[in-house]
Amino acid sequence: MNNARVTVPTARNEPILGYLPGSPEKATLKTQLAAFANEHTEIPLIIGGRDVTTGDLGNCILPHDHRKQLATYHRGNADTVNQAIAAADAARADWSAMPWESRAAIFLRAAELLAGRYRPVLNAATMLNQSKTVFQAEIDAACELIDFWRFNASYLPDIYAQQPESAAGMWNFVEYRALEGFIFAVTPFNFTSIAGNLPTSPALMGNTVVWKPASTSVFSAFWLMRLFEEAGLPPGVINLVPGNGSQIGEPAMAHPHLGGVHFTGSTEVFQGMWRAVGANIAGYTSYPRIVGETGGKDFVFAHASADPDELAANLIRGAFEYQGQKCSAASRAYIPESLWTGLRDRLVSEVEAIAYGDVTDFTNFMGAVIDKTTFDKLKGYIEQARSDSDAEVICGGSCDDSTGYFIAPTIIQALDPHYVTMETELFGPVLTVYVYKDSAYQETLELCDRTSPYALTGAIFGRDRAAIDAASHTLRHAAGNFYINDKPTGAVVGQQPFGGSRASGTNDKAGSSLNLLRWVSTRTTKETFAPARDYRYPYMREG
Repeated sequence: MNNARVTVPTARNEPILGYLPGSPEKATLKTQLAAFANEHTEIPLIIGGRDVTTGDLGNCILPHDHRKQLATYHRGNADTVNQAIAAADAARADWSAMPWESRAAIFLRAAELLAGRYRPVLNAATMLNQSKTVFQAEIDAACELIDFWRFNASYLPDIYAQQPESAAGMWNFVEYRALEGFIFAVTPFNFTSIAGNLPTSPALMGNTVVWKPASTSVFSAFWLMRLFEEAGLPPGVINLVPGNGSQIGEPAMAHPHLGGVHFTGSTEVFQGMWRAVGANIAGYTSYPRIVGETGGKDFVFAHASADPDELAANLIRGAFEYQGQKCSAASRAYIPESLWTGLRDRLVSEVEAIAYGDVTDFTNFMGAVIDKTTFDKLKGYIEQARSDSDAEVICGGSCDDSTGYFIAPTIIQALDPHYVTMETELFGPVLTVYVYKDSAYQETLELCDRTSPYALTGAIFGRDRAAIDAASHTLRHAAGNFYINDKPTGAVVGQQPFGGSRASGTNDKAGSSLNLLRWVSTRTTKETFAPARDYRYPYMREG
């Protein structure tokens, strides 16, 4: 047995590759894109290390060219969920007993594989299946996921080093045990890094996992599983069960061995899962841990002292990168009258010039929204804004699903600060602006705080320090990630731990030790070296 006090390699953020003309990474990625486009994969469920098929098939398509299929995948059902839970239960004892250094080594190896041979594979899968541009795929499927695995491993010795004091004659220590039961990881379509982190962060702590990926990102999830296998993850530690939400979720949430839920997705679905836990609470072996990051109605708030050039650039990036399909995307903006006069024309001009289309054309800034349901929802809000008297579509607004699910980057000016698109999460390339009187700065800050049930991300732009401080104070609970003179997107692992509260989730900060602590149950041990030999205490003696 290794008796060394192991030092985990120092975690550093993975450099972002440039994909510049003539670069080797660009050539390799284009080759992989072409290979995927010309292949057709049949994706099984992966349970206990075995490929499992059901015959109930779904399709992995290209959102920017929905006539094309990348793959078909087998959908799970209640029976395969129970198989996956059994596989997780069977793997749990050996996995949780494995030295933590060995578990960490598996995910550090996964990080190196992703930094190398798997980088073009996961980037290409994410670009095609989720319609991400090369840059958005690189910062997500490669860099952020590599960072998750490296930084999470680096937090382990610090967590295990948190120990109690020991008085004379005794030794006290705390063990950080895996939870009893399986973790149900439910991941979204929009970030491959989140899809990779939600099952692996509990696994790193010794837990075993049943993983349901979003149906619109099964292709990248499949390649993550192949990466885990090559990294040496034992069978049954993470079990892949794609399929319909209710068919997978209901049996998983009702199972007595549910140990925890690690979720990213909509507020509505998360609240439904929480209700299911409440309804089944008497039947569980232990109280499940519930960790979730959900919706956002993220804001950019400008003070009159803000630099117009900085404000314009960050509004565009914050609102329209990855088609606004980030839970942190800028969705509403509060602009003072004194800035709006010049800013409006500049925004309209620049947004109208944004190139969007097929993401394999590297000149495009945006791709397509993820599916028909999202397209129809966004189109409905835009058409409503065109006809409402208290809103104006000032640029964009075109919607075309003939080839792909394309929504033009759109700005709506709301005359009413409570207009529907100022309050409702849209999850698309639609930014709503409310123009306020410069003299009403403080009142509008308070309005911003009250307007949305969410509290995920937000930003303040200004050069007046007193105004920045006022915004930071007033909006203290309006965002779990708050940005000063920067867009509200792009949190980096190890630098800005990510998560929000209110209707945005449990704020358990992915990419930090706070999240990892949710996946352990501590046991305190006291050893006494010279136990008492008489039950009587000294005070009981007379004289």
